[in-house]
Amino acid sequence: MKTLQVDLGARSYPIHIGRRLLGSEPLLSPHIVGPQVMIVSNETIAPLYLDKVLAGLGKYQCHAHVLPDGEQYKTLDVLKTIFDELLGRRFDRTATLVALGGGVIGDMTGFAAACFQRGVPFLQIPTTLLAQVDSSVGGKTGVNHPLGKNMIGAFYQPRCVVIDTDTLSTLDDRQLRAGLAEVIKYGIIRDPALFTWLEHNIGSLLARDASALAHAIEQSCRNKAEVVVLDEREGGLRAILNLGHTFGHAIETAMDYQGWLHGEAVAAGMYMAADLSVRLGWLAASDQKRIAALLEKAGLPLVPPPLPRDRIIELMAVDKKVQQGRLRLVLLKGIGEAVVTADYGADHLRATLATYFEA
Repeated sequence: MKTLQVDLGARSYPIHIGRRLLGSEPLLSPHIVGPQVMIVSNETIAPLYLDKVLAGLGKYQCHAHVLPDGEQYKTLDVLKTIFDELLGRRFDRTATLVALGGGVIGDMTGFAAACFQRGVPFLQIPTTLLAQVDSSVGGKTGVNHPLGKNMIGAFYQPRCVVIDTDTLSTLDDRQLRAGLAEVIKYGIIRDPALFTWLEHNIGSLLARDASALAHAIEQSCRNKAEVVVLDEREGGLRAILNLGHTFGHAIETAMDYQGWLHGEAVAAGMYMAADLSVRLGWLAASDQKRIAALLEKAGLPLVPPPLPRDRIIELMAVDKKVQQGRLRLVLLKGIGEAVVTADYGADHLRATLATYFEA
């Protein structure tokens, strides 16, 4: 087992990475403050792993709440069912919530914990690669809205993150590839050594080599933790973690959060960010080709589905990085060097959008 620390003072917490960690009472119990525990999962993950977690928490008063599976259910209406269960079963402010699942479950459970009785502890047990390398770390919680992804939420840190890499054995290939998009992102924005390692080892990751996956998860979490420590609430630097997300979130929202996975939309978004960076003369065309080659080797899309350009522009205009009416984007000066800027020129952005979206 490897343990990393997210050093946020009183809000610091460990990230445990290893095998056979699911439901580990010694890892979870130090972060559970009272007898009441609610495990939130979904209908795909619960049949696979819920019993193991319940067995590990047998000394607590545990209740499980199972949600439908899918990004389209990451809504206020579904979130309300968590509160219905907590209140109906008389959970109090000493309760602890446990997120068992992928990014949707982690985001919704964290948001519920942030709101219930004005804040109760929650723990993350991510079971998808994307959640393990990205969404379970950093304290971003929330739900989607028809007008924008993750526009309603809170910064609320978990008490710990327990990553059992054995759960990836039941992850389907498409979900695995979607998670690799976020791993690749870390290499592009700030870790060129990781990017080079991925170029040589992407085949091992797709083949689910245990040591390769463990290394990718550890390096991704290390990068995420370092950025979060420097900028917990995304006042500046942390926005680089959103490379490709402004384009990607617009794609997801335009598709009503169905059809494409988050990692697939982010992959296409990262390639579009690289395209715009080349148009600006900031990124070498050779680096864009390396990015494209790695994404393609990972089985990820470079081009979004056919969507109306005007709708994408409308959705990008309500991105969380908009400040004083100006849309900031994460762009590239090189592999390992990302910048957050509004100084990209509207004509260049229009040219990129015209290349990838329909009139």
